[in-house]
Amino acid sequence: MKEDIILAGVGGQGILSIATVIGNAAVKQDLNLKQAEVHGMSQRGGDVQSHLRLSTGPISSDLIPKGAGDLIVSLEPLEALRYLQWLSPDGWIITNVTPFVNIPHYPGQDAILAELRKTGRVIALDADAIAREAGSPRSSNMALLGATAAVLDILDADKLRDGIRAVFARKGEAIVQANIKAFDAGLEFARKSHE
Repeated sequence: MKEDIILAGVGGQGILSIATVIGNAAVKQDLNLKQAEVHGMSQRGGDVQSHLRLSTGPISSDLIPKGAGDLIVSLEPLEALRYLQWLSPDGWIITNVTPFVNIPHYPGQDAILAELRKTGRVIALDADAIAREAGSPRSSNMALLGATAAVLDILDADKLRDGIRAVFARKGEAIVQANIKAFDAGLEFARKSHE
């Protein structure tokens, strides 16, 4: 079993935190893991993406071939659109609907979402609102990760919660619980919309 995931967003949104949580969970579940990152973090708002390859068997490369991605997980809808060529025909897109407008002439949100929905397998959520409702506005990335857990076959949701605990433990129990609450709210949203 294997899953190839592209994480996408812009600097400061928490893409690398999602990658760290998934990586931690994969290691705890004895999976093979390869990761490659490309980011413009020296400039907040720059393009950030990470390729994560998880497998029960050997993994040859840390980069996902075009057309082979199982999931595109994006904290920003235009960034999900940017990586469509990596998505396999039966892959999933999990995207936040809240735009991060960092370029002139940013396309309309409806047009972006319509293009994404042409793939047929999209969970679009307002991760920012879900995180706010969960009491942790800065945890939209964990709400998005929760939504991803609804279609992520290779990792168990409990292992992802353990990953959240491990990654955020140094910030205190209140931060850990806020992130888990956002994760659970995103997971519940995706399960309801996926049914």
